[in-house]
Amino acid sequence: MVPLTLEGSYVLHQMLRIRWPVWKALSADRRDALLAEASTALTSLEPAQSAAYSMVGHKCDLMLVHFRPTLDELNQTEWRLARLGIWEYFELATSYVSVVELGLYDTSGKLFKTLAEQGVEPDSDAWKQAVEEETGRQRKAMEPRLYPTVPPHRYICFYPMDRKRGEEKNWYQVPFETRQRLMHDHGMIGRKYAGHVKQIITGSIGFDDWEWGVDLWSEDPLWFKKLIYEMRFDEVSAVYALFGVFVVGMRLKPDALGQLLNGG
Repeated sequence: MVPLTLEGSYVLHQMLRIRWPVWKALSADRRDALLAEASTALTSLEPAQSAAYSMVGHKCDLMLVHFRPTLDELNQTEWRLARLGIWEYFELATSYVSVVELGLYDTSGKLFKTLAEQGVEPDSDAWKQAVEEETGRQRKAMEPRLYPTVPPHRYICFYPMDRKRGEEKNWYQVPFETRQRLMHDHGMIGRKYAGHVKQIITGSIGFDDWEWGVDLWSEDPLWFKKLIYEMRFDEVSAVYALFGVFVVGMRLKPDALGQLLNGG
């Protein structure tokens, strides 16, 4: 059985490197003009759920994160930024496209069991109607989680991940009941950190190279390490998980962009 999912906001992560030699070669007046335009644009995008981050390490200098109700609006935001004068002095290190996803393992298990007991054939009209009604109820109850605002926390950690599909371990061939139990246990670990870490999971199957994207926010970056370390011992992660590149950074308000690029 395929577990049901709910989808919400579309999400774009843009990881940028600053082209320092050409940026430094500009006159102070030109840099100020470009920064003023960029700051105004980023400020106007914040209410639409965009945020900028100053990143630590060599993978990128800046990361822009955008949540939008539709893929079209996400694309419009991308093009709006590309038209800024300062964009010429950025290099796109990588990007990630996904959509906020809530997995309904427990709900799916209960619903599918009930329908089977009632003799409802899978994928029949009655089955589809029951699924539509249940997902509608769940969507209404979980709407704030499906269309979140960008958390205000200072620090962010982002990474993509997969479930193994290899010859020896294949998550998608594990019986539904086992996956349901493992995901429940996995989720209970995350709940322990609810007061310290805000987590948003996005699905990217069909959208990007990995299957999910994970965003973590906190006021103390050490909580990222503690949470992810404990999850390493969980069976879902220990046996079936593959992880991509991790990036970490801190919130950058638009009016602080000049300080970052010009120093002082």
